[in-house]
Amino acid sequence: MNAGESQRRPWIVGVSGASGTPYAAAVLRALLAAGESVDLVVSRASRLTLLDETGISFRDAHWQDDLREWLGRGADGKPGTFAVDVDDVRHWSAGDLAAGPSSGSYPVKGMLIVPASTACVAGVALGLSKDLLQRAASVTLKERRKLVVAVRETPLNGQTLRHLVTLDDAGATVLPASPAFYAGATHIQDLVDFVAGRVLDAAGVGHTLYRRWKGELGGGSRTT
Repeated sequence: MNAGESQRRPWIVGVSGASGTPYAAAVLRALLAAGESVDLVVSRASRLTLLDETGISFRDAHWQDDLREWLGRGADGKPGTFAVDVDDVRHWSAGDLAAGPSSGSYPVKGMLIVPASTACVAGVALGLSKDLLQRAASVTLKERRKLVVAVRETPLNGQTLRHLVTLDDAGATVLPASPAFYAGATHIQDLVDFVAGRVLDAAGVGHTLYRRWKGELGGGSRTT
């Protein structure tokens, strides 16, 4: 292990099977743009969602090429919208329960689950650790590190609400993927970036993804 590797402290980004893969892409792009390292866990269910929403097959053997193609697309699906360097991303297979993030001794800054399905929420709240994503989230909680759960589902039933309260009680930040309109959104990417920006706000990572509220009514309707 070289010196740079020993000093690496990434953010774990878990992508579960809920609709909303553009949210995950925006968070990943912003983390990398901020100079952060990323450990990526893409669940089996999320690969089906990614295929459905983008047409991209995320394959373990070709994950860098697939990730580069995914992050290069805008929320409207147009290829080549963004140029992204994925060299500081490490991918772990969701079935690899011996992976680094499965242990509390593995150094990370925290974990962001974007988007978080209700099944993922339940698994983390109940401590099931059925795959690496859930196991890494459980480790994040027990180590008292930042865990942001961007739940993407509507409506929410009582069982899921109780699971979310359990996560809040355990120290996680529950962040519904709910875009706002005061920032002057004019494109679907603006709405996606707002949610991604709020995820990064909760993690304490700087970004310029959306226009912040400045206490001036009508500010979002003005062009800049």
